[in-house]
Amino acid sequence: MARAAKQAPEIDIPTWLRGLPKAELHLHLEGTILPETLVTLSHRNDPTPLTLEAAQQLYLYTDFPSFLMSFKAVTERLHTPADYELITYDMVRTLAYQGVLHAEVYISYGILYRYGRLDIDDVTAAIERGRLRAENEFGTTVLWIIDAVRHFGAEEAAVVFRKAATMRQQYPSIIGIGIGGDEARGPADQFRDLYAEARAAGLRLTAHAGESTGPESIWSAVNLGAERIGHALSAQHDPELLEILAQRQIPLEINVTSNLRTGCCPTLDAHPLKDYFESGLMVTLNSDDPPMFGSNLLEEYLLAYETYGFTLEQMRELAANSIEASFLPPDRKLALLRQVDLYGW
Repeated sequence: MARAAKQAPEIDIPTWLRGLPKAELHLHLEGTILPETLVTLSHRNDPTPLTLEAAQQLYLYTDFPSFLMSFKAVTERLHTPADYELITYDMVRTLAYQGVLHAEVYISYGILYRYGRLDIDDVTAAIERGRLRAENEFGTTVLWIIDAVRHFGAEEAAVVFRKAATMRQQYPSIIGIGIGGDEARGPADQFRDLYAEARAAGLRLTAHAGESTGPESIWSAVNLGAERIGHALSAQHDPELLEILAQRQIPLEINVTSNLRTGCCPTLDAHPLKDYFESGLMVTLNSDDPPMFGSNLLEEYLLAYETYGFTLEQMRELAANSIEASFLPPDRKLALLRQVDLYGW
């Protein structure tokens, strides 16, 4: 039986939300690099190392295309597999501090292949070292989603997805594939056959859709067979699509602060998070690229509570959604859901 919603003034809400068992399902490894870590990487690799002030400037942008350029400028500081091991360890440590018990994290093989500076096998071995070391130390588990850059085209995505299928045989932590990047320059329809091939290879399917373009992009992701949809911001403009998303309970990876900072959503009041939730959609909260947006997952939960009026019981429902929507095996899901159910106030 569901516990009755109750608001207790004596509760310290940030502490309560930190302790709430939860999962992060939309997080880019390369987007977790803090400016301070970027300075460390620069001192390792650059002839003239960045100052902290110069590093912070790389995180400034004005719209979605300029955000993609900022993201590129940061990831260009990853020069060695050891750099990837460092950022993986730091990411898991930061997630654990926020009460995240499990994360499913994008890594862009698409960028690695396009620029060819590093060997994919070496990078994957490095992130696995970082993951295992951090999991053993902090307890937060990680699965990898291999990301293709949609505006690089279907041919490059084919290389990415087929490599993911091959690497999964060695690393079971590689769980799925996705397409990020510029939706306008990389319509999802062109990846239909590749998604079918990936599914046949045992990979789970995600897609960014409806972040910077209209609901037609989300329809395309649904038609690809995407099991989770990243952002889905523009679904609010298509009642039929909302009905389909609700009926099928396709999980939506919602990123409120990200949508504001990239200019894809003009204001907090205009964001459909609460409307989606109240309409019965399968909503999860996520942070996307935390240092670039100035908000981590814990702060996204706090934002939902303070700005949109979610009750504590509804916050628990959001946390349960994040676990239910994960690609974890059923026994682990049930164990984590039990932790959410037992978490009180």
